Amino acid sequence: MTDNTFFLENLFFTLNAVLPIVAVISVGYFLKTIRLFDSAFFPLLNKLCFRCCLPCLLFFNVYNVDTISELHQYGKICVYAVVSVLLFFLLALIVTVLTVRDDRQKGVMVQCAYRSNYAIIGISLAMSISSGDDRPVVAASILSSVSIPLFNVLAIIALSLFVKENGKKVSVLSIIKKIVTNPLILGVASGFFCLFIRALIPSDSSGLACFTIKRNLPFAYKAISMLAQSASPIALLALGGNFTFSAIARLKYKIIAGVFVRTIFCPVLCLFVAYKLGFGSLEFPALIALYGTPLAVSTVPMTAEMGSDSELAGQLVVWTTLSSAFTLFAIVFFCVQTGLL
Repeated sequence: MTDNTFFLENLFFTLNAVLPIVAVISVGYFLKTIRLFDSAFFPLLNKLCFRCCLPCLLFFNVYNVDTISELHQYGKICVYAVVSVLLFFLLALIVTVLTVRDDRQKGVMVQCAYRSNYAIIGISLAMSISSGDDRPVVAASILSSVSIPLFNVLAIIALSLFVKENGKKVSVLSIIKKIVTNPLILGVASGFFCLFIRALIPSDSSGLACFTIKRNLPFAYKAISMLAQSASPIALLALGGNFTFSAIARLKYKIIAGVFVRTIFCPVLCLFVAYKLGFGSLEFPALIALYGTPLAVSTVPMTAEMGSDSELAGQLVVWTTLSSAFTLFAIVFFCVQTGLL
């Protein structure tokens, strides 16, 4: 294989991973432009995604982990992910408090630093760059069961710290209540609950649990699967419908800062440290997906629900997604060249 062919294959792979997302966002923006729906439709679409479809997606991802024992086999990568995300969260919190004046924008900027689109883009990306080996895909799935709850808990904390309720700062009890009742957290928690219950159910002669939702309640499993599959397109359509180009000039410095941190600074630093710690081709597909993907689409509906600046969140999601078409290519190409993939 020539260098040019190798370069083009990696280029088209990365573009094929990111451009469908950009295309669906564009469809949402087009539908708004031609006034197919009124202005109230897309915020409602955001709410539908946040309260129904995304929780089903997260439940589905956790429930489909084969066994609880798999959670232990990939403990090192999970610990590294948790520690690195927490450190980035704290660093972003300090910098944001010192540099951003608008309280409604502070939580959004903090999220942009640490929170990637792992649920929707990340796992698919990890599967695409794992070279047919099942182990990196399993690692990516296990990592989702740890990182996605962490992302959402930290998001609630970040958004609650700066936004006031009835003119008062949000209390610790209020933050805990928001975490416990958050639909995305409930989706992951219910997935873990079913996973642990499944481990307690006796097995038949073939080694399979005597009762599973997938095998014994296929109608329920299929319904959850359909809602889970709809989460990504609905979130992206809503994002496009709520997007406005007029906000770019007013928010350009925050957009530039957010894009740089999310698509360049975070992945380069975290992947470099991962390399120094000895992670290799087994873990790097999942780590690239965790750190290198754009800001999570679910940031927008969550931000809107909690009274922060959803317009800034939407801008950051769009521009980090566009930028990641180039930065992910550079990251994947470099990792392939150095034998990390």
